Amino acid sequence: MEKTNFIVYNQQIISEQTPIITANNRGFCYGDGFFETMKIINGKIILKELHFERLFKSLDCLKFKQPKNFNAIFLEETILNLATKNNHLKAARVRLNIFRDNGNLFQIKNEYPNYIIQTMPLDNTHQQFNKDGLRIDIFNDAKKNQDNFSSIKSNNYLPYVMAAFYIKEKKLDDVLLLNHQHHIVETSIANIWIVSNGIILTPAISEGCINGVMRKYLLNCLQQEGIPFKETILTINDIQSAQEIFLTNAIVGIKWIKQCGKNNYTTQLASFLYNKFLQPLWQ
Repeated sequence: MEKTNFIVYNQQIISEQTPIITANNRGFCYGDGFFETMKIINGKIILKELHFERLFKSLDCLKFKQPKNFNAIFLEETILNLATKNNHLKAARVRLNIFRDNGNLFQIKNEYPNYIIQTMPLDNTHQQFNKDGLRIDIFNDAKKNQDNFSSIKSNNYLPYVMAAFYIKEKKLDDVLLLNHQHHIVETSIANIWIVSNGIILTPAISEGCINGVMRKYLLNCLQQEGIPFKETILTINDIQSAQEIFLTNAIVGIKWIKQCGKNNYTTQLASFLYNKFLQPLWQ
């Protein structure tokens, strides 16, 4: 018999099979909301301070009203209680989806956050640096905007959805997304970094990339260790001439790229960064 997992919907713990939203839900109709993806290892939320900092900035940016009890302490306790009930405390992926209630585009029932929390178990691969590099290419069918909302993990996820179809069709591991200036922004699931002439480069937030938690953590680590880096513009030519390419997100940490289009890469610095800065997080 298949195990039943539970979710949290607005403080209620219910079966994940329980119907929740109606046809007038603004998150469904307009993508009015955002989500946060976190990682639990041995009963702890990894980089929780950075996750909650981003979450509350997103709430403010998208003009949600914040209930008094809706804070980091409450959310951490709720997430870990759910992970306990689902037996996911050892290793789990958490998705916290926030959306506005029913209404049309100009009429909103209320502006307080509705939320759904899910936990999903992770296998051992999430704590390992990939021995075999990933194969990626460039996805040209969608372009990322550069505005006040482009750094948020919005529920309006269509560019990434279509990128995922392309990845499956071409039998790739991921793809690079571009902005309207044809600059490299990120991939379908991660922030991107390259090593060029001994300097680590990653697209600036102003280029339209998601403000990744692992991205911010790694930037802080590089600064503290005096490792040269730069948040900048990345072009397709930069990708082609790079010595290394690697990706980061909160679940996998760091993954290295062995091939982008016809260009091949090795890894040296990425594995060093993983061992120095990521392995301690997983312990």
